[in-house]
Amino acid sequence: MSSPGPGLNLAQQEAVNYMHGPSLVLAGAGSGKTRVITHKIGRLIQTGLEPKRIAAITFTNKAALEMRERAKGLIGRDAKQVLICTFHALGVRMMRLDGEVLGLKPNFSILDSDDVTSIMKDCGGSTDTATARQWQWAISLWKNMGLNSEQALAQAKDDNERITATIMGRYEERLSAYQSVDFDDLISLPLKLLQEHEHVRQRWQAALGHVLVDEYQDTNATQYEVLKHLVGERARFTAVGDDDQSIYGWRGATLDNLKKLPIEFPNLKVIKLEQNYRSTSAILRAANNVIGPNPKLYPKTLFSELGEGEPVRVVDADTEEHEGERTVARIQSLRAGELLMANGTPISKEWKDFAILYRANHQAKVFEKALRKANMPYKVSGGQSFFDRAEIKDLCAWFRLWVNNDDDPAFLRAITTPKRGIGHTTLGRLGEFGKNFKLSLFASLFSSSLGSLMKGSALESLHEFGRYINDLEYRARQTIGTQAAYTFMMDWLKEIGYEQHLFDAEDSEKVAAAKWTNVLDFCDWMSKRCGGEIDDDSGATASSHTTQITEAKSLLEVAQTIALLSTITQREGEQNVITLSTLHASKGLEWPHVMLVGVTEGMLPFKLGEDEANSGKADGGAMSDDILTRLQEERRLMYVGITRAQRTLAVSWTKRRKKGREMVAAMPSRFIAEMGLDKTTVKEDPREKLRALRAEFAKKASDNAALAAATPP
Repeated sequence: MSSPGPGLNLAQQEAVNYMHGPSLVLAGAGSGKTRVITHKIGRLIQTGLEPKRIAAITFTNKAALEMRERAKGLIGRDAKQVLICTFHALGVRMMRLDGEVLGLKPNFSILDSDDVTSIMKDCGGSTDTATARQWQWAISLWKNMGLNSEQALAQAKDDNERITATIMGRYEERLSAYQSVDFDDLISLPLKLLQEHEHVRQRWQAALGHVLVDEYQDTNATQYEVLKHLVGERARFTAVGDDDQSIYGWRGATLDNLKKLPIEFPNLKVIKLEQNYRSTSAILRAANNVIGPNPKLYPKTLFSELGEGEPVRVVDADTEEHEGERTVARIQSLRAGELLMANGTPISKEWKDFAILYRANHQAKVFEKALRKANMPYKVSGGQSFFDRAEIKDLCAWFRLWVNNDDDPAFLRAITTPKRGIGHTTLGRLGEFGKNFKLSLFASLFSSSLGSLMKGSALESLHEFGRYINDLEYRARQTIGTQAAYTFMMDWLKEIGYEQHLFDAEDSEKVAAAKWTNVLDFCDWMSKRCGGEIDDDSGATASSHTTQITEAKSLLEVAQTIALLSTITQREGEQNVITLSTLHASKGLEWPHVMLVGVTEGMLPFKLGEDEANSGKADGGAMSDDILTRLQEERRLMYVGITRAQRTLAVSWTKRRKKGREMVAAMPSRFIAEMGLDKTTVKEDPREKLRALRAEFAKKASDNAALAAATPP
């Protein structure tokens, strides 16, 4: 977030100094909201509130890290005691401390998305990943609405929802048996704690003297209830958000939470931050015009003191490939041309100063091709980390289990990947046994009392798996050096039949082969670490060719660093490359120069139920409530895209676009007209501008050469 300078403006000061009741800070794009939150933390401490009694809740780890760093810079070591975390991290903390009253042991497991998908397949008796993920999404939305399986079944509208609610019931049983939770549970279970256990609620309310919530407009119904129960009747909280940037309705976020605040907290203080420190007046005018048609909970108008700046440009293109070429040409012309800020300071034009933003991931492909053709460096923001790939997470689960036998999520992933004939009934009984005797799944497996719960092949299969893990752990401890480690891992993968597992699990041999190649790359990289060819702290990634020689290690020693390895990423701030990003992923970020591309009807706004949407637009007729709600969120998405730009903004659309294998006619998005631009000045052909610049440079070079030739030595 751009800094508003050494001081705070009047609205920011008011937000920082209001501490004795509930407040809502409506922070427009680029208005310095992070600065307000960190200064308010400092002000609360200055007035005598203990740092440990302050909680600042964000939505992403990245935002929490930024806030922690900003707070540390402002208030020093006291910042370490302030609870700055995501909603989910707060939920983990609450459940570790108090989850036992809900039947969870303190070292419960947290399942990731792939773990959940696997369990969904089991619950629904399906091998189809797409179907399992549809169930996963539906169940997640129900959980975010505060519904359990019984409630979801009771309100199911059709057979599909009834089937999903039934699967949800089986899923709940699995989670209980495995002593595990998913990410949605990290919100819903803390709420259950606060609602149903008064002593827990009172303790948390006493512990927290003030709660600050960032990006409040992105909260869902369950998160709102958690906040309400945390602050209690004293209601010492600060909600910071912007209704114009609410773009996550598809995952449960609701503007109802903004509507509820003044009703449920009648003494709510509302403070608007309308001065933007990021963008020029030309860009903000377009943003204000676009968001204008949306209904306003709290009307506000952003303004800037950075000057008028460059006019917003509209670029049309014949096809998506043509649009890619024009976008590249615009970047080249901006880097070659002269642009000055209002105060006469040149605008920086490094590669990292440019961003290409689009509505959907698939739109990136054509721009990647155009950038590669022009030899321009780029990154696709939000691309999958090597360590987030399912096949790599499978292997890491085995490594984690060798190092820490009590790692229950690793146990569950390893014992079921590949499948070993151990079903959910057996694992459920093992989980119940561990819960009753307060043992991890691995420790339960070797308990002498387990035989009273299960016998025969089920018990023998569990024992066989346990013995195999112990054997692998022993062998990994003895395996030192690159070649020994690589041989060990290849033998191990052959023993468990992992390559065959990949090909059996995928419909496409090409996809399976790509996954197996990733596995081989990972094994090669891990084995080089054992030989000391890659230092633990080198910052190398699995695809890096950089080597630093250090002392040889055993495979078990290298496996002990797996938690560190899985978080290794190249620092984005150090990459001097153009950013390609979806609009959703761009929220909270900013760039000097932004190209907003693919702005056509049917893409932005995304398919609304075209006949009804276009009819309503053409004749002023009414749209259905659902279509209207979605259109308003799409308009907010356009607003977010516009307000990412600091100095220049270009919006492009194509006259034709691909639909399957055919080319179909396309229309500019209604949002382009809503920007209210001067049609006589904003149309631009970047290629013509680039040609003119090159001609001007060539003429200057020619004139200089002629002058030099005419000047006597």
